[in-house]
Amino acid sequence: MLMLFVLSLCLISFQAWANPACAVCTVAVGASLEIARRLGVDDAVVGVWSGAFLLLLGYWTLKWMDKKKYFFKGRDFIVLALSVAMIGFIYISHLAYSPKAILVFWIDPFLFATICGALVLHYSSEFYQWMKKNNGGHAHFPFEKVVVPVVALALTSWLFAYLQLCTPVLPDLSNI
Repeated sequence: MLMLFVLSLCLISFQAWANPACAVCTVAVGASLEIARRLGVDDAVVGVWSGAFLLLLGYWTLKWMDKKKYFFKGRDFIVLALSVAMIGFIYISHLAYSPKAILVFWIDPFLFATICGALVLHYSSEFYQWMKKNNGGHAHFPFEKVVVPVVALALTSWLFAYLQLCTPVLPDLSNI
């Protein structure tokens, strides 16, 4: 419940920027996630990219809603929160929810990684917009809009994989 509250606070400030990714890239990321899981990539790493992918779907939905002129109070927050919440469907068919102590949260590692991936994508996109604004409205180098979020997600994946952020920091006390 605490994680839902924290996510809500983070998403309240979300405002959809311009097109964050092309459709081909979005489909490629979605397909590669299942391939990575089948190849044995750690679920926490797949979770980071899944969160980013689901947030991209939310951005695409907002872009579509802008074209159709669907506007209502809280639209961006609701659409982005629901798009990231779609990760719940994977627990119905593929994963068992098994919460563990991660930092200060008692949450499933895959879900934690998914939320982190969505937040990293959002804030790295905002960081790109800030860098662009401070450079006179121009990118510093070609494809900077793609490089900044991909590098941020790659670093987050590395943190989850090699520093094992999703391993329990406290002993499992659920069997007592």
